[in-house]
Amino acid sequence: MSGSGQNTAGVRCGWCGTDPLYQAYHDQVWGRPQYDDLALFEKLCLDGQQAGLSWLTILRKQHNYREAYDCFQPEIIVRYDEERIQELLANPGIVRNRLKIESIIRNARGFLALQEEGLSFSTFLWSFVGGEPRQNTWKTLTEVPVYTPEAQAMSKALRRRGFNFVGPTIVYAFMQAAGMVNDHLVTCPSYRPCRALASQPGDSPAPL
Repeated sequence: MSGSGQNTAGVRCGWCGTDPLYQAYHDQVWGRPQYDDLALFEKLCLDGQQAGLSWLTILRKQHNYREAYDCFQPEIIVRYDEERIQELLANPGIVRNRLKIESIIRNARGFLALQEEGLSFSTFLWSFVGGEPRQNTWKTLTEVPVYTPEAQAMSKALRRRGFNFVGPTIVYAFMQAAGMVNDHLVTCPSYRPCRALASQPGDSPAPL
């Protein structure tokens, strides 16, 4: 999703509507800087699962995904074999698409390959924004880009390392959610709290 915001009267932006889960996600997670390796891995994988679907669909299945994918522990996921893939394809609690299932396994390999190089997944991803959140000053949702040069660069780097379902649009949605960019509108009550968190690395929100 691109853009977010609620005005000073408390009216949230259109993408989170009236759904309580979506509103809580907007208020407590979206745009708040996340630095934890495994939380970022989970988020990137889930954003890839969103392709062709709404984020709310995936958000509602997030608990199911954590159960199905061993809490997104890459060292376990890389050992998934065809039998495990078939089990996932039969799991009604997740998106049952072979390419998307295999993408999480591929991403786990990429994650571990970075570790073997001595690179933190968080440090690698945050390097594309210079290690700190970009503070945008959008006044309307129409100003918010679908992706940026930084998202394109991250997408290319991830693909080179074997990740997939990481196109620029998906990657930018990930960057927005992980607080690498503050894309709350300046009139949104969440804008200033997210801006303040930019100077407090390590104070990551717990994902819903």
